[in-house]
Amino acid sequence: MIAAFAVLTTGCAAVLAETRPTDGIRDNSFLVEEAFNQEKGVVQHIFTTRYGIDERGVDRTKSWELAFTQEWPVFSQDHQFSYTIPYSFVDPPGEHDSDIGDLSLNYRYQLCYEEGWMPAISPRVSMILPTGDEDRGFGTGVVGYQFNLPISKTLSDRLYVNANVGVTVYPDADLRLSNGRHSGEFDLVTVNLGLSAFYAVTEDVNFLLEAVWESGQGLEERPSVGGQRMFARRTNTEEIVLAPGIRWAHNLQGGLQIVPGIAFPIGLSEDAMDYGVILYLSIEHAFMETEE
Repeated sequence: MIAAFAVLTTGCAAVLAETRPTDGIRDNSFLVEEAFNQEKGVVQHIFTTRYGIDERGVDRTKSWELAFTQEWPVFSQDHQFSYTIPYSFVDPPGEHDSDIGDLSLNYRYQLCYEEGWMPAISPRVSMILPTGDEDRGFGTGVVGYQFNLPISKTLSDRLYVNANVGVTVYPDADLRLSNGRHSGEFDLVTVNLGLSAFYAVTEDVNFLLEAVWESGQGLEERPSVGGQRMFARRTNTEEIVLAPGIRWAHNLQGGLQIVPGIAFPIGLSEDAMDYGVILYLSIEHAFMETEE
């Protein structure tokens, strides 16, 4: 009798653990990367659209930033490969332009699984390929390298958080000057921090609040004393964005999960877009049978 009771209570505890509201939707952040790799045999397709409006004085700039990402497990959940293809539409006053951006190739390692007090930790390294047109502002023209450290932790049955810290480096970047020549080369560095909190109303509906800070370097043209020659110099930007939003899941037959979402980013610094909207769509499904 005691043994049967122990088995029953253990089973009930397992069921409760599996059905926590926070477990319904996990790897579907908009701005702050989560620390959960794809499970073996499961692929995720992510479509993100970010519309932003920047109002400075009498000028208003509108932009659409689209991105498609695929995440694939490599033999197991410990290793994950992904890539991101960006595409942008920019509409400053009196102009309109669009093009593909720089392609990212990413590898992420599941260093720690969430267990007890231990958070999930999945460091990522990326190579950023110069596929965008640097002369039109859609790329950097050089290969870049990025490191990001996402950490995720469940705080209760309904609340969990993600935290990120990362750095991006573009070595030997230059600028095509208005006289047709190239400037000298510079190493450009961007540092990012992020924090997000998710509240699970149910297993299939989450409210979220994300905050990101990014301090980056770029290049701009300037004339020499007297204006006889042109040079390039580093510029520094700081973007702080706060984005409240909501996401919800549709769980269909065969393990197919579709997660739409929407958020409303608000720029809190001068260099950030003033306001906008983020549209998110994730499609996750099995691509191979796995052993139980």
